[in-house]
Amino acid sequence: MSGTTTDTQSTSRRDQLLETATELFYRNGCHTTGIDKVLAEAGVAKMTLYKHFKSKDNLVLAACERFHEKVREEFEETVNEEGLTARERLEALFDFMDRWSRREEFWGCPSINLAVQYPEHDHPIHQAAAEHKQFRMDYVTDLAEQAGLSNPRETARQLVLLIEGVTVMVQVTGDHSLVASAREGARTLIARAAGERS
Repeated sequence: MSGTTTDTQSTSRRDQLLETATELFYRNGCHTTGIDKVLAEAGVAKMTLYKHFKSKDNLVLAACERFHEKVREEFEETVNEEGLTARERLEALFDFMDRWSRREEFWGCPSINLAVQYPEHDHPIHQAAAEHKQFRMDYVTDLAEQAGLSNPRETARQLVLLIEGVTVMVQVTGDHSLVASAREGARTLIARAAGERS
């Protein structure tokens, strides 16, 4: 019984450390957030860090994955709302973007932020960021195929570029009306790919 309690406490400390690191790395950046700051805010000892993560980079990778899991779950929940057609689900991508970018804790796209902080393409953290971008590309391509759009891969690329572009622009300018502009651009792209005349 004591072993189970110890394991549970260990898992709880790991989760607390990871949650704190995820928030701090996203809000303040990985390089400017020292391990001592993370440990202090998480209320755990340095021993906990090295028990579960071999290095700061390993913690950053885990935090990256944790954040993207959360975003992906909410992203898919919005897009897969019951009753939506595949085409409506494509437009719902921008509903998600609008809600997400209006949050007080919105500090841009974590993948983009990570790629900037770790610019070497062969760095594991940069690669993790790229993998999440590829997931989104594949996801939108699948929606475009389900919607019966022509050239779904290229249509998806254009839609994802709108998503990525508006994410950066809202982060930099704070102008949330840009999401509405991106949504209108997406509707035009989708209509054209569906063979509709403007």
